[in-house]
Amino acid sequence: MMNRRNILKSILGLGIGIGSMPLFSQAAGVQTKRLILVELSGANDGLNTLVPYRSDLYRKLRPSLALAENEVTKLQADIAMHKALDPIMKHWDKGDLAWVQGLGYPAPNRSHFKSIALWESAGDGEIDVQSRGWMTHAMEHGLRRKVMLAHGISVGGDLNLFNSDSGRWLSIGSASQLSNMTMPTSITKLSNFQAQGSRAAANLDHVSAQVDLLDRMLSDISSKLEGLPEMRGFDGDNFSSQLETVAELIAGGVDTPVYRVRLDGFDTHENQLRRHALLLASLGKGLDSMSFALKRMGEWNNTVIMTYSEFGRRAAENDSGGTDHGTAAPHLLLGGQVRGGLYGDAPDLSNLVGGDPEYTADYRGLYQEVLGSWFDVVPGANTLRDYSDKRLSKLFV
Repeated sequence: MMNRRNILKSILGLGIGIGSMPLFSQAAGVQTKRLILVELSGANDGLNTLVPYRSDLYRKLRPSLALAENEVTKLQADIAMHKALDPIMKHWDKGDLAWVQGLGYPAPNRSHFKSIALWESAGDGEIDVQSRGWMTHAMEHGLRRKVMLAHGISVGGDLNLFNSDSGRWLSIGSASQLSNMTMPTSITKLSNFQAQGSRAAANLDHVSAQVDLLDRMLSDISSKLEGLPEMRGFDGDNFSSQLETVAELIAGGVDTPVYRVRLDGFDTHENQLRRHALLLASLGKGLDSMSFALKRMGEWNNTVIMTYSEFGRRAAENDSGGTDHGTAAPHLLLGGQVRGGLYGDAPDLSNLVGGDPEYTADYRGLYQEVLGSWFDVVPGANTLRDYSDKRLSKLFV
């Protein structure tokens, strides 16, 4: 386990944009709603995640990739979950795991780079991508409380999701990369900063003031984390380490409404069966560990975990034992205030569009529900177009 002060030094030394940032003053244990976004990078195969295991069309499209009945766990009569996700099955049974089926957008783009940019900025193939992340304006201007530290922290990923012309958005490395980093103490080290939401300082006095502010914040936050118990139950792979870092920050009372972590490797063009099972096993174990940590902290009811990915995979398998870039896919939400179940409609495998399942729910309808029903942002702060979907209106208790 790394030293908490080193974690904090790393956080405050990388990828930070400073506006008029107040000193951190929130005590640990203050309950505020948060969202943990899990990017399934590379495009997760939805059909082998939420599986129509009884469908003859599914087996015809995937003669070697279709999962057998003993490789899935049944959710409803015709829908099952990949067995590698069994660690979170308890949440389905308890009613705090939801799956939203068929998420996608009009005129889908199958480029990893372009499509993830659309998902992170609430765009589609028909309209221009807005220049900011889909939730940044709402977090900066729409919460009914003051955010004391950062509006969002990206662990193990870039800041594209948090692109903004204001606010305080941080990007840090995964937990395994944090232990040897230190707080910048000279002007020459300020090149590590990625300015998000503020213009780079033009004079040394202003830069020096920024460094001094960071140092005072570090001392204040560090003092609040001293003596906290170590996190337990995280198995140490890269994904779990990212979640462990998030858990440490929450345990210390770091006031941040949005976290983002990333699980890489879902671009399964070949040898998918084994690779996909390992990826979903890592996802399931990591989410189970995170739920355990949140419950121990009394933060389970204040947290929603949600997955997203640039697109799904093709309905039919390819000649390399894998699947190619597709369109629609399901995504999960997990948390103490999530009303569990299946939402939306599964794509119709008898009505493929260019070999892909056609999306049945616009993913921005899910974003609308998160901003409106979960965060309860003030009117006018949600800058998304109206993609509200009545089928998603009861996602949260």
